[in-house]
Amino acid sequence: MERTAVNPWQWSVGLGYNQGEIIDGATRQVICSGQTAVDANGVPQHPGDMRAQMALALDNLEAVLAQAGMSPANVIRLGVYALDVDEALRNFDLMGMRFGPHQVAPPMTLLGVTRLALPGLLFEIEATAMA
Repeated sequence: MERTAVNPWQWSVGLGYNQGEIIDGATRQVICSGQTAVDANGVPQHPGDMRAQMALALDNLEAVLAQAGMSPANVIRLGVYALDVDEALRNFDLMGMRFGPHQVAPPMTLLGVTRLALPGLLFEIEATAMA
């Protein structure tokens, strides 16, 4: 799989994502449902702690990707949902820690929402990955 960044403007690159990407040579795709800060039994964890919830949601995303034989390097699109966008952005260094080592900056959308599927959840991330 070959990725070519599409950035008519450079401002998003500094924030860790491309405006678009051209994907060539991919043969497999996995579409991940929204991953949140839940344990293996689906029980929400880290009430009130955005940073801990983001870290666990990213752990859960990586687990789904690994089960599919992929990693964050394969992610081509992210959808991010947060109850408090400002608080999520204050902790977005976690995104860089997960995707930066793979040298990818997938296009993403960050949306503020009024609630997520389960009470107490503050953050959710969904992904599309290709190999």
